Amino acid sequence: MCSVVKRCRRVTGVFVGKTLVFLGLGIAALGLLVMAGVPFGRLPGDFAVRRGNFSFYFPLATSIILSIILTLILAFFRR
Repeated sequence: MCSVVKRCRRVTGVFVGKTLVFLGLGIAALGLLVMAGVPFGRLPGDFAVRRGNFSFYFPLATSIILSIILTLILAFFRR
């Protein structure tokens, strides 16, 4: 029983480590894209309404693109 618990902890630790590495690489890649001038948050399809003291911003296109990217990443991790 003890060896099963140790093996489970080792596998979990490896999974957490890989997840953190990929998360860090993803954040770094996103930072490089922003520095390169990719207009995240200002895509066609993002709605912005400004009237007097009121402003409303709804990033519809950005939300859809992020949803697709996250779906692909999570599908990759499931395999």
